[in-house]
Amino acid sequence: MRATWVEIDLSAVAHNIRAVRRHVGPGPDIMAVVKADAYGHGALEVSRTALENGASMLGVALVQEAAELRNSGIKAPLLVFGEPYEGEVEAILRHGITPVIYNMRTANSLSGRVRAMGRSVPVHVKVDTGMGRVGVPMETALDFIMRVKCLEGLFLEGICTHFATSDEADPSFTREQIAAFESLCKELALSGINVPLQHAANSGAVLQHPDTHLNMVRPGIMLYGLYPSRETRKDIELRPAMRWVTHVAQLKTIPPGCTVSYGRTFCARRPTTVATLPVGYADGYPRRLSNISQVLAGQRRAPVIGRVCMDLTMIDVTDIPGVTLGEEVILMGRQGRAEITADEMAGWLGTVNYEVLTGIGKRVPRLYQGASS
Repeated sequence: MRATWVEIDLSAVAHNIRAVRRHVGPGPDIMAVVKADAYGHGALEVSRTALENGASMLGVALVQEAAELRNSGIKAPLLVFGEPYEGEVEAILRHGITPVIYNMRTANSLSGRVRAMGRSVPVHVKVDTGMGRVGVPMETALDFIMRVKCLEGLFLEGICTHFATSDEADPSFTREQIAAFESLCKELALSGINVPLQHAANSGAVLQHPDTHLNMVRPGIMLYGLYPSRETRKDIELRPAMRWVTHVAQLKTIPPGCTVSYGRTFCARRPTTVATLPVGYADGYPRRLSNISQVLAGQRRAPVIGRVCMDLTMIDVTDIPGVTLGEEVILMGRQGRAEITADEMAGWLGTVNYEVLTGIGKRVPRLYQGASS
């Protein structure tokens, strides 16, 4: 075991998904988004917890992610948000994975491959209502879906879209997107096309736009105890599930004028007690935090000094009496009454809390605690 690890509180994940269920009511199904190793929390453990506490489907970004969950014993429906590549069809069929499609070439290829195998596969069609990323353009969506509906070997199980601004205070663009999506759903119904699952609501929409919940919601960041943006309403009590822990590897006092780390970007102006931590940018503690971030030691804030290195980071503990070799230091999370949040780290970095969580590297062990249900 390293002296640096991440603690994952599965009881917090369970609390958060139950909070989603209470918020959306008994109607919509819940697809727990566990892509990117459950935002760094561990896809297998989070998936089990989510399914035990109200989720009925899991969402991932890659066929590889879905296959890993299947190989680990997850039997619930798995939706892959990205279109499959030609070489992934066999894995989709072998593992019972549901792909999202939005290109006719992919749809035709998938149909041909599964027909040749004497099989069928459920698919969800993604429609671009304003995200401008991937998805069938609105003006051709009805024709696309009608053509997919006629392809042998494909079962049209769902239709979906993704919101660009659902986590912002201004609801106008989200309203435009959901109006477009609902209009398409009505056109499909009038054309006699039944699509069992209709889903659009990410975490921002789950929290702020109840008219977008339809018959399935897709919470992501909120499952891990964080809100998607500072503007998002915080009507649901969420519990952060991650705590990032390290320990003091060395203590020394340097005189005034002595510098610390590469580039000598920190120069001591007084006798300074420096604690070195066994964590660095190779672990996902970004170099951009050099000389600007803080950590917790002895339930007090200590500044990071000098450049963050690949494997080591230095902090100033001069004003924190009693710090000892081997003492616990918190990079993110709570220590006593003090706390460093993912949102605060994101602010230092000029990014979003999603990037902070998913950036913590694989070489940082995950330790699981708390009841999953």
